Amino acid sequence: MQDLINDIATAMAKAEERGKVANYIPELGHVDPQQFVISLATVDGNVYSAGCATTPFSIQSISKVFTLTIALGQVGDSLWSK
Repeated sequence: MQDLINDIATAMAKAEERGKVANYIPELGHVDPQQFVISLATVDGNVYSAGCATTPFSIQSISKVFTLTIALGQVGDSLWSK
């Protein structure tokens, strides 16, 4: 698995067009667009990472996914009716 994760990180490092940082969010506007990390955690507790895995980062919009997951766990599918 680690070899696969390394291959993905290597391919991304070579990619010329990697998008733009969200400069309308001040914290994200300072991020080096060349940074990339990929991590995979398996159900048996193994963690595989490559790239800038030890670099701290702001979670900004991705935090919405965690909040949605909590809400779905508490309310269930009825959440979508609102």
